[in-house]
Amino acid sequence: MSAWTPSDLPDLTGTTAIVTGANSGIGLATALELARHGARVTVASRDPSRGRSAVGDIQRAVRGADVHYAELDLADLSSVRAFAATVDRVELLINNAGIGMIPRGQTRDGFELQFGTNHLGHFALTGLLLPRLLASSSPRVITVSSDAHKVGKLDFDDLGLERGYGRTSSYGRSKLANLLFTLELQRRAARAGSSLVSVATHPGATATNFFTLGPLQPLLRLFLNSPEDGALPSLYAAASPDIRGGEYLGPKVKRLTPSRTATDEALARRLWEVSTELTGVRFQEFAYN
Repeated sequence: MSAWTPSDLPDLTGTTAIVTGANSGIGLATALELARHGARVTVASRDPSRGRSAVGDIQRAVRGADVHYAELDLADLSSVRAFAATVDRVELLINNAGIGMIPRGQTRDGFELQFGTNHLGHFALTGLLLPRLLASSSPRVITVSSDAHKVGKLDFDDLGLERGYGRTSSYGRSKLANLLFTLELQRRAARAGSSLVSVATHPGATATNFFTLGPLQPLLRLFLNSPEDGALPSLYAAASPDIRGGEYLGPKVKRLTPSRTATDEALARRLWEVSTELTGVRFQEFAYN
């Protein structure tokens, strides 16, 4: 398992993939390898200039790459809906984009920014794309979480964090939500008899533009994973025939154990219900009776 590399990816010709936040870092590394192995890839990001630049980078690296850019701002549910309306086919959705360790802020719809972007935006996107995903024979949804989920706590009476905001605790909460969502999506898919596979990944501490590390950033980058290494869990989850729904993969493609809170089915179901109310997106195909 530890020796797995992107060269082990199968031929992905005919596979249509969407990678959120693919304009840089782990997302770009993920999109590049998928395109290198024949997938048709959508680079979905909020910044048109950086998104189109990423497409150019991939096309220069992979001759004949089938890749294009589409605008998607996960902190704006109207943008999520507009993007989803343009998608007519998708077999592989990689919920990679995220923000972290930032000052308090709000999404366009008024949600706490880290929770609203990292969780609610991807929840809505997945739900809106679900009919197209289920139209394929082997759909997969890969959601990038983090071991920071272990410090996350959910208080449904204070989702706006009005009682106290912490950059790290807010990030951990959003990553906990990512894992709860991943596992609940798999449970609902199994209950519905669907072939959809839902997997979470943890890229490890990676040298990307995700975090601002201050004046020590150049030095600390020497001890961090490269974006290419950070992309390995997502790439393995995206295409390996050995993957199982509900797994949580970490650095060097090792299977990890989520926290007890992340595997709390009652908590996951409550989060799902609240997320449905907040976004207005209902996974009709996976609804409990």
